[in-house]
Amino acid sequence: MTAGSIGSNFGAKVPVGKYVADFACLESLLIIEIDGSQHADSESDQARRTELEARGFRVLRFWNDDVLKDMDSVCTTIIAYVRDVSLQPWR
Repeated sequence: MTAGSIGSNFGAKVPVGKYVADFACLESLLIIEIDGSQHADSESDQARRTELEARGFRVLRFWNDDVLKDMDSVCTTIIAYVRDVSLQPWR
């Protein structure tokens, strides 16, 4: 499966309201954030998520370590969320 098979509607550093998403698929209303551990339990990140969700987006957050060590699983998860809009983020 390639990125092309789910569409090429992902963009990097996409402005959404007063925020800039690391990656976003506007068609699927899906935002992907890649963060370091300093973002764990961050109140500002929670406020950001709340506003983005109020705009209709689902926000998937992956730790840098996830991306570096298991990119296949990260990509599989993103593809699943693009294909199934009923899935909700776990973090």
